[in-house]
Amino acid sequence: MKRSVLLLLALGLIITAGSKSAHTAEITSVYTKIDLEACQLLSAPSDEDATIGGTWMCAGYQGQPVMVAEGDLRMFVSFGPDAGNEPAAVQTLPRFNTINETLEWRLRGGVPFATILRWFPSKDDGSQGSVLIVTQLLPGGGTCQIARIDAQANKNANVMARQAADTLAGQFNCSAPPTVLGNPGSLAQ
Repeated sequence: MKRSVLLLLALGLIITAGSKSAHTAEITSVYTKIDLEACQLLSAPSDEDATIGGTWMCAGYQGQPVMVAEGDLRMFVSFGPDAGNEPAAVQTLPRFNTINETLEWRLRGGVPFATILRWFPSKDDGSQGSVLIVTQLLPGGGTCQIARIDAQANKNANVMARQAADTLAGQFNCSAPPTVLGNPGSLAQ
């Protein structure tokens, strides 16, 4: 009898430990590159008018469509098969900006639910800022920027971005502006 009880307790501990590790391993990150030279050019930038930028369609994680656009020296990044019609397609930072080439995909059970991308806005003093933008991935009008973190004003910006992705994505109302997290730094300007 004692042996049966001990065996059941040990089995319960193994199951509990297994479910905890499965739960913590549920959310992971993978990284892809945005290389506009390797992307399909949808519309070419204008040589005569700097306000008319280009639009590219790139392949992201497991072929997920990534639309990158540039206009008036500002970048726009959206995702999914209807990326050009998602709210993210018209979201950018107010200042002139560029984007980093490394794109972090947050996965739950192997399925992407959010991305984190570093943007580089211009600053008043002529230097360049660094802002992490978290975008939720939901089709049908639900792909939008949900959080912005000034990476120069927050030492733990990467951790903050991952926490925002993991807790806000899928629940964020795209009619609201992205949430500025931590010390706003240059995002307050």
